[in-house]
Amino acid sequence: MSDSVNQLENMEEQESAIDFGKLLKDLLKHKKLYYKVLGITFVAACVIALSLPNYFKCTVTLSPEMSGSKSSGSLAALASSFGVNLSGGLGNSTEALFPTLYPDLMNSTEFKSGLFTIPVTIEGDKDKGEPDRTMTYYDYLKDEWKSPWWSAALKSAMKWLVGLFKEKKEESKGIDPFRLSKEQAAIVEAIDKNIVCDVDKKTMVISIDVTAQDPVICATMADSVKTRLQRAITDYRTSKARVDLEYNKKMVAEAKERYDKATNAYVRFADGNQKVFLQNYRQKLSKLEDEMQFQRTIYQQLSGQVQQAEMRVQEATPAFTTLQNATVPVEKAGPKRTKIVSVFLFLAFLATSAWILYKEDDLKPLLGL
Repeated sequence: MSDSVNQLENMEEQESAIDFGKLLKDLLKHKKLYYKVLGITFVAACVIALSLPNYFKCTVTLSPEMSGSKSSGSLAALASSFGVNLSGGLGNSTEALFPTLYPDLMNSTEFKSGLFTIPVTIEGDKDKGEPDRTMTYYDYLKDEWKSPWWSAALKSAMKWLVGLFKEKKEESKGIDPFRLSKEQAAIVEAIDKNIVCDVDKKTMVISIDVTAQDPVICATMADSVKTRLQRAITDYRTSKARVDLEYNKKMVAEAKERYDKATNAYVRFADGNQKVFLQNYRQKLSKLEDEMQFQRTIYQQLSGQVQQAEMRVQEATPAFTTLQNATVPVEKAGPKRTKIVSVFLFLAFLATSAWILYKEDDLKPLLGL
């Protein structure tokens, strides 16, 4: 009991030892230091904030069609509301590429390198008579993407230093996702930062966020990425059905060729022996007719299978509902220059105050030392 009383008394003594009036007086005593530090910080923060290039964002959202039976769909929807995915374990589900895997599909090097050749346009200043410039997305990221002056200077210095000790090698101009050049790998990393795909696990709504320093290119890439993702998903979902369709078409072509041969053989034999009434002739003519009928039956059956295969391709083709289309952003998404300057000033104020309190030996009472 006595120990607790002593601890309370010590805490009261420490609290009484903190003279807030003295702290304020010591801080106000160094007003000129605040003016200098905050002034220099404000100028430096403005230089940094103004050096950051503007960027725009465009978001596209779409909802994919889910395969599976309707009875299992209600159960999956109920489970998804609790964050549980039952679609993969349902026996009736045929969906192997679940929407939660779409970001992994977009993060693949093959998908990103496929975006290199998308044409984009930088609109020229009409008042100055500048024409529009069209280029690939690869060239835009390589030649037109702006960086802060310190980042550009650092890259130039590193490139110059590396060039002193390493011989230049000609890099392949082709795009091979299996073996990218260093420049192509850097562009893939840039795409990874600028194009992000996210899926809501409850609603399965796909969101594609694209960042670019040009508003038109931002919207163009958002729409192109959406289209390519839909195409990739459709190709995956219909791959087996399309293979079956091609096989059935091949079989129909072969069956038609055999049927035409059997028909021609029957017609030639019948026309060449019209006045012959021998039993041997009739037997051979009947045999040729049976062969022709047999080949026609096979041809008709395979033609029906082709129609069924085409229906299966149509059934396997997913439907996408676009909830939000790509639009050219009107206002920039960043950088938030006012926020950047405010954070710099706040940190400078805290650092200056801590240094003043340390110099005036006021930190020990605050820290309880």
